[in-house]
Amino acid sequence: MHEAVADRKPAPVPEPLPAQVVDAHTHLDACGCLDAADVVAAADRAAAVGVTRLVTVADDLASAHWAARAATWDPRVFAAVALHPTRADTLDDAARREIESLAGSDRVVAIGETGLDFYWDAAPHDVQREAFAWHIDLAKRTGKALMIHDRQAHEAIFDVLDGEGAPETVVFHCYSGDAEMARRCADRGWVLSFAGPVTFKNARDLAEAAAVIPGDLYMAETDAPFLTPHPHRGRRNEPYALPWTVRALAALRDVDLDTVCDQVRGTAERVYRLPQPTA
Repeated sequence: MHEAVADRKPAPVPEPLPAQVVDAHTHLDACGCLDAADVVAAADRAAAVGVTRLVTVADDLASAHWAARAATWDPRVFAAVALHPTRADTLDDAARREIESLAGSDRVVAIGETGLDFYWDAAPHDVQREAFAWHIDLAKRTGKALMIHDRQAHEAIFDVLDGEGAPETVVFHCYSGDAEMARRCADRGWVLSFAGPVTFKNARDLAEAAAVIPGDLYMAETDAPFLTPHPHRGRRNEPYALPWTVRALAALRDVDLDTVCDQVRGTAERVYRLPQPTA
């Protein structure tokens, strides 16, 4: 659940990156994409600045179907399917069957976003935990990455993962913890995906986390159309805006930009088992 952003002025186009990267988490449908032509156009805009592959992520059952279809419309686009934790109370038997079916597609590279959200007054916490556990099991059965939404629920997320047994690949989308939590995740081999908030001047905990995570355990994402990076916070986000976050990560890690591009791309390729981009 997010505030509406459709009417906001879009962010301007940043300077292209020196090497290719992957937007590890976006919502093309919420960006205004309706059909194949829209998806291709969004992928073209992203590719023009070095963002050559995208993972579009489901929020509810309708968007899960849309994301799975969208991933067939352009070879640069992949999908993740699940029910958002704020919609956990809609995960009935029929929804489970539909998500399982969608998860079997080769174009679906992750189970997500799932997890726990204790910020919004939406689905009850016990219902969220049950839905999260089911998605964990689905990730194990499909062998695909588990993409976690964690909002004000850090310890509860760890409790469920420890209780259920984490799948082989775990991603904390739009990572929101501190450096201590980043180290705990790294000890387990879990991946942190950093979005626009890591660029915000008041995000000291995120800055410290970005600095300590090992080079093979982090990715970059837009979570578009939400969370537009500084200096365009408040405008509508889109995958083409990812270079601002990548450049911020390079500065926070005190590493050259080419290295950061290689690291976030390499981690995304490994986590999502992505094929190499077409020429």
